[in-house]
Amino acid sequence: MAAAARVAAKTYFTPEEWAPLARKSAWKGPALIAHAWLVILAAAAVAYVWPITIPLAVMIIGARQLGLAILMHDAAHGALHPDLKVNDFLGDYLTPGGLVAYRTYHLGHHKFAQQTEDPDLILSAPFPITRTSLWRKVVRDLTGQTYYKQRWAGLVKTLRERRPDQPLWPILKKAVVSRRRFFIGMLVTIALTAPFGFWWAWPVLWLLPQATWLPLVTRLRNIAEHACIARDEPDPLRHARTTKANWLERALLAPYFVNYHCEHHMFMHVPCYNLPRTHRLLKAKGVTPGMLTAPGYWEVFKLASSKPANLAAA
Repeated sequence: MAAAARVAAKTYFTPEEWAPLARKSAWKGPALIAHAWLVILAAAAVAYVWPITIPLAVMIIGARQLGLAILMHDAAHGALHPDLKVNDFLGDYLTPGGLVAYRTYHLGHHKFAQQTEDPDLILSAPFPITRTSLWRKVVRDLTGQTYYKQRWAGLVKTLRERRPDQPLWPILKKAVVSRRRFFIGMLVTIALTAPFGFWWAWPVLWLLPQATWLPLVTRLRNIAEHACIARDEPDPLRHARTTKANWLERALLAPYFVNYHCEHHMFMHVPCYNLPRTHRLLKAKGVTPGMLTAPGYWEVFKLASSKPANLAAA
């Protein structure tokens, strides 16, 4: 299997320029994790005081849930903390978790980015699709259908297909163990909030964002990063797309510098908080015109849904 072409930092940066870009901070990664949780708590507090803000809170919390996944992704690259043990602890216990399995899978994506062997190619290969098809996906995301299919449909199918003589408890035990973070978080949150009349905090301000806004922004992020890029693309500056994000997109769609995805694929061990500086230096050196970039997420959305309906029907 042919690995994707790589670029060397020395091609674009002097040692003096590269050193601060590659440097991992002992406090910035943990501070971003703390920021994500504080934003979630602040949005929940505002929603409790002013319930009219719940729809906004769902979007903000869903985006920070994505943010925690992005920070786990940084941990998978060993970029969240200079001490690898601390890095892995942060990435496994203060984010969605499953770091070891995710690291193995994700590094395969980097090794074979946009090549036939890329395990993530299935996410980008269908694009472009028709606008109608993409909007149907958006509706499925926002109505919880995507979440149900990804998280619960397999269990429901197993229960439905269970033989009459097959014991139920081992199936349920396996389901609970594999989702233990979900159930522990639910029980702890309800136990802490119910005595204050805030019993609805977990279903409304955690599960609802997780089942609606999170699948949507995850999909849009995936589209922006790799959709409409040629399979077996030989140019390492065009294996991923960097998308310009305004303050609202950073708040609700692209937290923690995830929009600098081309730079991330070029230099995958650079911490996320150093990617904006990396982009600025590349721009000053005249490199960015050769990179795959987009002026905004709406433009990528239009590109990904640009397949004519008559061709789809054919």
